[in-house]
Amino acid sequence: MVRHSDHFHGSDLETIEKIYGIKKDKIISFAANVNPLGISPKLRKTLSDRIDTIMSYPDREYGSLRNQIAEYVNADIEDIIVGNGSTELISLFIQIKHPKKALIVGPTYSEYEREVSLGGGCSLYYRLEEENEFRIDIKSLEKELESDVDLLVICNPNNPTSSSITRSDMRKILDICKKKGIFVMVDETYVEFTEDIQKITCVPLTRYYNNIVILRGISKFFAAPGLRLGYAVCGNGDLLKEMNQRKNPWTINSLAAIAGEIMFTDEEYISKTRQLISKERDRICGILMDCQNIKLYNPTANFVLIKILKDSISSADLFEAAIKKGYLIRDCSTFPFLDNKFIRFCFMEPDQNDALINIIFECLNN
Repeated sequence: MVRHSDHFHGSDLETIEKIYGIKKDKIISFAANVNPLGISPKLRKTLSDRIDTIMSYPDREYGSLRNQIAEYVNADIEDIIVGNGSTELISLFIQIKHPKKALIVGPTYSEYEREVSLGGGCSLYYRLEEENEFRIDIKSLEKELESDVDLLVICNPNNPTSSSITRSDMRKILDICKKKGIFVMVDETYVEFTEDIQKITCVPLTRYYNNIVILRGISKFFAAPGLRLGYAVCGNGDLLKEMNQRKNPWTINSLAAIAGEIMFTDEEYISKTRQLISKERDRICGILMDCQNIKLYNPTANFVLIKILKDSISSADLFEAAIKKGYLIRDCSTFPFLDNKFIRFCFMEPDQNDALINIIFECLNN
């Protein structure tokens, strides 16, 4: 296991604007992993009609919102808790479980380590091996789950590798953790972008396991990070009760709560999003596989991790080449276990994807 210190994210649009002199509204961000279709048309059309809602306090229980989420994820309303983004829920969970040693499957998102640290705990990493296409090896993971580990953190699909763990394999992991008294926190931020959600999502497992909490939000799939609406699914009633007791009242404003209810019912938008991502993921990966100067890691989410094989080109070089033309990609050199040969970008509209691919190929072939 390897320790990893905090690292800088590096995709702040205001900072990019200052450094490169490009207006942030002119930057096409392939680094944010947000739905290229933008917000739900149903939400755009109807939210303004509900503006008078802000004249009243939200329902403390957020019953209507939780009921809609329960229908959306096919879970019981009693197993749903909502928060001001998934970050609030992560913080609440860490405060309550107070893990002394967390094992984080990585390379991955840095917020998990930060929250564990703020709670006074220590984070170690289980390394996803490049040689194994960044897929988890359950036998290897089990060896790392030592007796003093009390929390396992998994992002599924994982950011930035875009690899995922099937539900059947997650059940094996939960069984191992159950025997060792380890709680499992699974971040499913990107699961809605996968080809077959039912093979990946662990929501059904919350009916059988009380040592798992699943985090989700609306920032990526529903393209609404500004609303700050997150939710968790958990079958551990005692844990949810304590989280609700600790949570400040009304952390979600009235409009955000109503927006959540609306967007979860926009079936046409949800279907179009999945169709677009599926089509572009297959198309762009087909193009990338023909390039001899890169290695492609099979993506399951709405973004792809690639490795630069040309010795004279680094991730910073590709970042520079792209941003100078108004395209922002993620230099992955700051992720644990990745170096200056890795970049990540999400799938956008076809013409935007083509433009970025042309920039990458031009840089690699010069």
